[in-house]
Amino acid sequence: MAQDKQHQLDIVTEPQFIDGSALQIPMLQILKEDGSVQKGASVPAIDKELALKMHDTMQFIRILDERMIAAQRQGRISFYLSSLGEEAASIGSAAALDDGDMIMGQYREQGALAFRGFTVEQFMNQLFSNERDLGKGRQMPVHYGCAALNFMTIASPLATQIPQATGYAYGQKMDQTGNCTLCYFGEGAASEGDFHAALNMAAVYKVPVIFFCRNNGYAISTPSQGEQYAGDGIAPRGVAYGMKTIRVDGNDIFAVYQATQLARKLAVEENEPVLIEGMSYRMAGHSTSDDPTGYRTREEEAAWRAKDPLARFESYLMAQKWLTKEAAEENYAEKKAAVLAALKDAEKVPVPHIDELIKDVYDTPTKQLQEQLEELKAHIRKYPEAYPKTASRMDGGEK
Repeated sequence: MAQDKQHQLDIVTEPQFIDGSALQIPMLQILKEDGSVQKGASVPAIDKELALKMHDTMQFIRILDERMIAAQRQGRISFYLSSLGEEAASIGSAAALDDGDMIMGQYREQGALAFRGFTVEQFMNQLFSNERDLGKGRQMPVHYGCAALNFMTIASPLATQIPQATGYAYGQKMDQTGNCTLCYFGEGAASEGDFHAALNMAAVYKVPVIFFCRNNGYAISTPSQGEQYAGDGIAPRGVAYGMKTIRVDGNDIFAVYQATQLARKLAVEENEPVLIEGMSYRMAGHSTSDDPTGYRTREEEAAWRAKDPLARFESYLMAQKWLTKEAAEENYAEKKAAVLAALKDAEKVPVPHIDELIKDVYDTPTKQLQEQLEELKAHIRKYPEAYPKTASRMDGGEK
């Protein structure tokens, strides 16, 4: 088969180098920056109920990010990663999926999880690593996961979820589930070897996976243009691996929704892997440990702030008479109050009992693990002032 294909190649008699830097993939945009519809564009079939759910989720995530950055600055949580300016990418794509589809995120996809029904209390419990946290306090803040919502737990190491998504989708294909896997990552993660191995395997084995790259312009402080890659972004890499590829305006929730909807159809009905590149911008720092003023200008930030995905979508909804300014403000106030109330409640909940530390790996913890746990307890008893929360959760619970 490979030889037959090789024999079908066009033959030339003079050397011809292909200039890959000249390749440019167009960007799908339906909503212009002012919220009006592009001439000739077709708005996807979204009813008022779904549109308002998408808007409400965007509002909620915007508030959650703002409040939790403030909480980190106040010393109430240790760390936070914001999705400010990238809400349309995660929420628009999640809205186009079936609830049975698996989502594997990086760490700016809280919008996808919220759209699926992760509650404000569940977000807070994870961020405070308390005893109600589904992960039992074993993860850094923002490393969410929820089996009930088919959302794989986020891992800190960059790009590990990409080959995992290929493998999981291969299982979906073998089991004929009728579902696909959506995998999110940033353009910085696309520089990892895991990205290339995953895309090649997905294309070769024809698995139902959608790779969604949020190209937000920076891999922490490294700008994408000129320093991360010389070619036309991430989209051409999908073409190179022989898979269906599309680039969209990542701040246009309709473009994201429509592209993901079509990608899902290809993945599920034809077992075609798809690469979507969403062009967006990280309006906040990489994390609360980052100061973006050291590597980008306020003028650049202001230019992208004018492309705010939430403001753009609100303008469209108001033009449709599906939303009023008053209703948007009332919604915002209600969600802000809910976030603040959940924050105050979650930080009062005790941390998990120390015995939970060695559970969930073996059916019965090994003797070695039990001995290590006792050694840890002895250390904490010796220095209780250094571990006040943990010390209060030993030997029978609260002291």
